[in-house]
Amino acid sequence: MTNNDIVQKLWNLCDVLRDDGINYSDYVTELVLLLFIKMVHESTEAGTLKKHPLPEGCRWSDLNGKSGINLLNDYKRILLSLSTGRDADGTLVHDDPLISAIYADAQTRLREPRHLEQMIKSLDQIDWFSAQKDGLGDLYEGLLEKNANETKSGAGQYFTPRALINTMVRCLKPQPGERIQDPAAGTAGFLIAAHEYIKSQTDELYELSDRDKTFQSTQAYVGIELVPGTRRLALMNCLLHGMEGDAEGVVHLGNALGQAGASLEKADVILANPPFGTSKGGDASITRDDLTYKTSNKQLAFLQHIYRNLKPGGRAAVVLPDNVLFESGVGTDVRRDLMNKCNLHTILRLPTGIFYAQGVKTNVLFFTKGSATDKHQEEHCTENVWVYDLRTNMPSFGKRTPFTEQHLKPFEDVFSPSPLAGEGLGEGKKGEGHPTNRTEGEYSFHSDKIELPEATKATEENQGVDERMMHSRWRSFTRQWIAEHKGDSLDISWLKDSDSLDAANLPEPSVLACEAMGELVQALGELDALMRELGAEEQADGARTLLGEVLGGEE
Repeated sequence: MTNNDIVQKLWNLCDVLRDDGINYSDYVTELVLLLFIKMVHESTEAGTLKKHPLPEGCRWSDLNGKSGINLLNDYKRILLSLSTGRDADGTLVHDDPLISAIYADAQTRLREPRHLEQMIKSLDQIDWFSAQKDGLGDLYEGLLEKNANETKSGAGQYFTPRALINTMVRCLKPQPGERIQDPAAGTAGFLIAAHEYIKSQTDELYELSDRDKTFQSTQAYVGIELVPGTRRLALMNCLLHGMEGDAEGVVHLGNALGQAGASLEKADVILANPPFGTSKGGDASITRDDLTYKTSNKQLAFLQHIYRNLKPGGRAAVVLPDNVLFESGVGTDVRRDLMNKCNLHTILRLPTGIFYAQGVKTNVLFFTKGSATDKHQEEHCTENVWVYDLRTNMPSFGKRTPFTEQHLKPFEDVFSPSPLAGEGLGEGKKGEGHPTNRTEGEYSFHSDKIELPEATKATEENQGVDERMMHSRWRSFTRQWIAEHKGDSLDISWLKDSDSLDAANLPEPSVLACEAMGELVQALGELDALMRELGAEEQADGARTLLGEVLGGEE
């Protein structure tokens, strides 16, 4: 039985939850409260977890074999004890802050004991021996990915495709001893992928000293997540992968654009996919007073946080929507500051349809604090920006056309064709810094067959360029050219989609409509932010109310 088979069996348990009146969006939260207890039991039995993290009386053996109302009452008691650390009579059950964080405010919505009994029996019947071979952490992540692909809200908005995460990690090459952060952690996919990469380079950490092993488990990774339910999933995910973190766990609850982000230590590596949209006040508002350029655009605020929070020589890979590349005003200021303080060496233009918000076009920015020759340099650090176009003449990805690592392999091959130059970035180790020995010209996915009309050949990006190079997906642009020809916009493209339209290969109408809606929502968000910066808050609020009425719901 493969992990995919097991994930499908777990997902089928959602039918049981539906029968008990539990909403579609709450399936995974309800399921993982029980599933985590089972996975901890299996991990302890197999020796993956050397110490059982759950207290006696709150383990799988305290649930299976029971039935009826006693089972349901015992389960409710266990959730309360794990959440508060105390039994109903006040008796201390445990004092582990990580377990309390994982089960914070945990309650079951199950009302029928027979449904709980059915779920327990189903979990006991799964071939956990097969699951252990790939790791229970990977199985858990498979469930999160399944939820992201199946649900229309919830996990889909914060789940980054696994193939993209792995590529970003392999490009940055995190090293043992480095401090690795994600200020918008979601379910901790980036941090776990970095941990798995380091394990693969160190024979499952056996090559490290005991002190270094402890550092990797308890100090190397820190994430911040704003949503308590998402953080719960992240803490479970990390623990099942052997990542304990500090007293708050690997992922802290808080707002990276508030005090939680301002208090983070400087990092060697930052990997992130910040949430889209503008700040709307409340807990999600941008309250940092240490960011140079004030903005209500959350991506621009996150980008400032990330490049400011890197150590000299520290490196980052960040997923950002197109508007960050071309937005004027504060957007231009932030891009200039980024290219001044960091070496923005690479932009990967991603295809459409790989995220929940299909209409949003995205990119990955790769940059290193300092210049290619001096990690302590603080000005004029970017000399050349390399752009890889994985968007033009690519399919619209989705369920029927999955986005996989094979689509990213050509980019990885040209990203770092030889060892990276640069001093070590963590604890005096030889690390990875700035890509060197790159060569323009990469013609994957039939880019050499794309017809280039005369108008395309005459664009600024293609003026004076050999026609064969116009077909390449991989081009380099100097910092001076970007300033003079693009006004410091980083929305750089030279390939054009083929003029011939094959109706059979067009995206589904729903996808096209979703893309149009996404672009409209993005534009409305930017207009709303502009009105507020101009002091027209009342008019902006009125426009929001009107929009809510037009759409038939609340704003």
